[in-house]
Amino acid sequence: MTYVDGFVVAVLTANKEKYRKHSAEAAVFFKKHGALHLMECWGDDVPKGYMTDFYGAVKAQEDETVVFSWIIWPDKAAREAGNAKVFADMETAGADMTEMPFDGKRMIYGGFEAIVDV
Repeated sequence: MTYVDGFVVAVLTANKEKYRKHSAEAAVFFKKHGALHLMECWGDDVPKGYMTDFYGAVKAQEDETVVFSWIIWPDKAAREAGNAKVFADMETAGADMTEMPFDGKRMIYGGFEAIVDV
């Protein structure tokens, strides 16, 4: 069954296009190295929670929007091999992915084994 990398970040709302472009450029490398599908979702209807919420998870500021993203891989082994190749290939290709359009210290992410896929 598939394996999913999931991410949540806070992005300056004014940097929406910069973030979109950065993600589209990175997506080429992930697809080249085995990712089946990538999705970047700009927060549109993200409610504030009472106990916790997406904003709190990434310490989003008033001028930031929450972005929810994922990458689907065939399996965990493909993800491990693909990620290693992606970052090496980006460096070789001269892709400047070092300047992220978000604060990476506030990103939450993880790898998830799919248990229901309908």
